[in-house]
Amino acid sequence: MATDADLALLRLLQLVSPALPVGAYAYSQGLEQAVHLEWVGNEAQAADWIEGVLENALARVDAPVLLRLHTAWSNADRAQVDYWNRFLYACRESAELQAEDSTLARALTRLLVDLGAAEAKSFATQERSTFATLFALAAVHWNIPAVQCVQGYLWAWTENQVAAAIKLIPLGQTAGQRILLRLGERIPCLAEAVFALEDDDIGQVMQGQAMASAWHETQYSRLFRS
Repeated sequence: MATDADLALLRLLQLVSPALPVGAYAYSQGLEQAVHLEWVGNEAQAADWIEGVLENALARVDAPVLLRLHTAWSNADRAQVDYWNRFLYACRESAELQAEDSTLARALTRLLVDLGAAEAKSFATQERSTFATLFALAAVHWNIPAVQCVQGYLWAWTENQVAAAIKLIPLGQTAGQRILLRLGERIPCLAEAVFALEDDDIGQVMQGQAMASAWHETQYSRLFRS
């Protein structure tokens, strides 16, 4: 018989799967512009770019906020859910990053409502929502522990970025797997460190990504929406 831990793991795999119908594959979060500017042009540079954003943005902002959202949903504390949702949305430094977050959040909201997570209904008409807010709700709804929720979120983002790099540079599939192996070794440590961050420690300085994302809005030819 499957245990609760078994089911939680399978639900996490479902939540982080590229097959999750939210459209995350359509976004590169500035990587397309970085390739266009020749900042990123090979496997090593792609790995460095993705790792830099993972460690200095995702692990410093998204992941600690996700942890707080997981706690808030677990405690049915809607005031804290709304606070951290607004906080994370305000951290998006370009129009494209804001649009991406709200679009993914709406898609996950619709999916969760259809899958029986009634708490998601209130986000169906909310314009400024974030993907992490609904990701945390899904984790709580499916009894996924907080540490696995954070690890899964970081992994899903990393996998999407590697998939984008494979298309943009382009890289071979084996190169993509090497990058995933390298960055996958960092994710458990990054997720563990999130639990030690105080509220005042949350923040990022990612000028390169912010500028690349903003410039991408007027890039002449694009494969991705960000």
